[in-house]
Amino acid sequence: MVQAKSWILAKHFDGFPKDSDFKLKVEELPAPKNGEVLLEAVFLSVDPYMRPFSKLYMKEGDVMIGTQVAKVIQSQNSAFPVGSHVVSSCGWRTHTLSDGKDLTLLMADWPKDVPMSLAVGAIGMPGLTALYGVEAVLQAKKGETLLVNAAAGAVGTVVGQIAKIKGCKVVGSAGSDAKVAYLKELGFDEAFNYKTVSSLEEALKKAAPEGYDCFFENVGGHFSTVALAQMRNFGRIAVCGSISTYNDGSPQTGPYPHTMMIFKQLKMEGFLQNRWREKNPESLKRLMTWLQEGKLKYREHVTKGFENMPAAFMGMLQGENIGKAVIAV
Repeated sequence: MVQAKSWILAKHFDGFPKDSDFKLKVEELPAPKNGEVLLEAVFLSVDPYMRPFSKLYMKEGDVMIGTQVAKVIQSQNSAFPVGSHVVSSCGWRTHTLSDGKDLTLLMADWPKDVPMSLAVGAIGMPGLTALYGVEAVLQAKKGETLLVNAAAGAVGTVVGQIAKIKGCKVVGSAGSDAKVAYLKELGFDEAFNYKTVSSLEEALKKAAPEGYDCFFENVGGHFSTVALAQMRNFGRIAVCGSISTYNDGSPQTGPYPHTMMIFKQLKMEGFLQNRWREKNPESLKRLMTWLQEGKLKYREHVTKGFENMPAAFMGMLQGENIGKAVIAV
């Protein structure tokens, strides 16, 4: 028997999450049966999508959703030997019994000098989101100008670097001077702190007077409305997130430039990375190759201790992290 801990949704979030919305649950797990494995979490991920997902799909008492890198510590499944590592959608748990159907073995040739935590970061779901958004949705081309907001986050940092690999001019928006400095380190052509500029419209115009061909949208709200006015004819917008609206008690309303979208003939598409899941093995290898070649850099915001998951989640929603927010168990 193994003592397993999990964080459950004690109460649906009313506005911004608070400590009392989470509850720590402890239970005993039996040994795995035939075909099952027992997993022990090594790294867990907190991501912005967890906030709207909890409202739409979770009920009170459910274990918080999320991905993790886990080690197989007991196995009755030959596909997952003891000692192997997997990526799992087991949620906020220290230990999990699994039948193996929701598990993905870590790349067999995962380099020893690359942290396994990147399997929930730049070489995982956030990296794949960036890759498919830039290539499949935006179809960004050499010489085009790409805008990405929340650019210093787990997805935004990879978006900008992939766009640079493709020969684009890249403009990023972030919420602190330290984040802006990091974007410049990554090779962004222009970056600005949206919290301190006197005019968002003027900041966008200054960064790209010719306008934007591609917009990787992570924020929503006012930023989206202002940015759409800066798009060039036949521009493309990939809608990945809307973090500025996640904690609103009621949906945001306000001006939306429908006429501008018509006359500029813009294309806007929402997406989830699992649409292209059959490409994941090949795509992960591409991301790893770029990382090893020095074309893809990363930064992690690591919080130690499973007991600190709610704090890490709330900190991520407040923008405390640069790069991927990860919990090291």
